[in-house]
Amino acid sequence: MRRRTGLAMAGAAALAWGEWVNWRWSRSLVGGSEGASEAVVVLGYRNPQPTANFINRWRVRAGVRSVAADHTRDTRVIFCGGETSGGSAEAQLMADYARSVLEFDGTVLLEDRSATTWENITNVIPLIEDVDRIKIVSQPAHALKARAYVRRQRPDLAEKLVRADDYRPGEWMFAKPLLALYGLWTLRGLEADERKVSPCTAALAQTSHTRLS
Repeated sequence: MRRRTGLAMAGAAALAWGEWVNWRWSRSLVGGSEGASEAVVVLGYRNPQPTANFINRWRVRAGVRSVAADHTRDTRVIFCGGETSGGSAEAQLMADYARSVLEFDGTVLLEDRSATTWENITNVIPLIEDVDRIKIVSQPAHALKARAYVRRQRPDLAEKLVRADDYRPGEWMFAKPLLALYGLWTLRGLEADERKVSPCTAALAQTSHTRLS
């Protein structure tokens, strides 16, 4: 009985840790920029098959739900990812899924030349320079890494980064501890100030907690 209880407590602690780490990453290097236009940048994941794979389908859904609810806002969704071993670009596969399955009818652009996250950001910059708000969509650790790359390549654009809707409590719950471990490894090259929760999002989170208490 004690062993089962201990295992249950360890499992619950792992799930809580995974949620907390991913929550922090989703709120790092983002601000509260306002404006009439925004770009939602959806990063691709290696996709050798002829249709969008499970991870890319989720990223597309997260990208579409990240579009501002205010219909007066000028929003473009940019899918990123170059050609796969199957011959089609990840960006095109994701765009096809957004159009045909999710019936997304907004503005879509493709960045279909990149093979790495650094290249994603380098190649997408000309498509996002003129917007007021930039949302980067992926799993939280990967999105944070991409935001850090924006900051390194174009500090002026980093000021426009805002939160995407790619983190929700309970979503991917049982995978989050593993995603957190993998994220810690992929983010090992980030500086300490690139990992901190942004002050404005921390304040908003505290305000929401106070209202719920």
